[in-house]
Amino acid sequence: KQSWLTRLIDMEYWLACNEERAAQGRFGAVMCCCGPCAIYRRSALLRLLDKYETQFFRGKQSDFGEDRHLTILMLTAGYRTEYVPNAIAATVVPDKLIPYLRQQLRWARSTYRDTLLSLRLLPHLNGFLTLDTLAQNVGSLLLAISVISGLAQFVMTATIPWPACITIASMTFVRSTVAAIRARQLRFFGFSAHTLINLFLLLPVKAYALCTLGNSDWLSRGEALNSSYEKSVYPSS
Repeated sequence: KQSWLTRLIDMEYWLACNEERAAQGRFGAVMCCCGPCAIYRRSALLRLLDKYETQFFRGKQSDFGEDRHLTILMLTAGYRTEYVPNAIAATVVPDKLIPYLRQQLRWARSTYRDTLLSLRLLPHLNGFLTLDTLAQNVGSLLLAISVISGLAQFVMTATIPWPACITIASMTFVRSTVAAIRARQLRFFGFSAHTLINLFLLLPVKAYALCTLGNSDWLSRGEALNSSYEKSVYPSS
């Protein structure tokens, strides 16, 4: 079933695919080919199957984030990963907030783990991909610092950090406007609401993920059975 959350997730996926992955695809290196919607050559999979099936982190077997891990293995082996903008696939997304946050926790751990794995790979790829990887990780850190500083200012001085608020609001509006124009859909103006989720829910989740990288629990796979289906565009290789 559709809910306010599934609508936001649908827009989030559209942006991730048609901005982030589309840009990466121009350099032949989509950094994460999403699991249920990626297509690989059989010969390439067979070549990397042993490494793929024995994914470990800090001595423990890891079985989530395998799509990003496989993508990194493909790129390390010298293959290109391409984005196909006209591909359409159905995937399962959480329709409730708690399952969504659990999903984001798994994804954050996977992102941090495989970012470490990709550090040796990045020097061999286009410089844009190094900048993109750094921006995704450092950007969250800078945003977290801004939020903490703003809250500290409010608590200690009882004043609102208007410069930070206006900057974040402006960037949100610009991104939503660009997406609305590119997609020709006014609904993307509603994606501004995702900023609040990002600031007050996803940033703490990412911080917790960074502190618990060694935890490989799926948290709850069963939640997927009660989730809704959405159509999104994904990269293929």
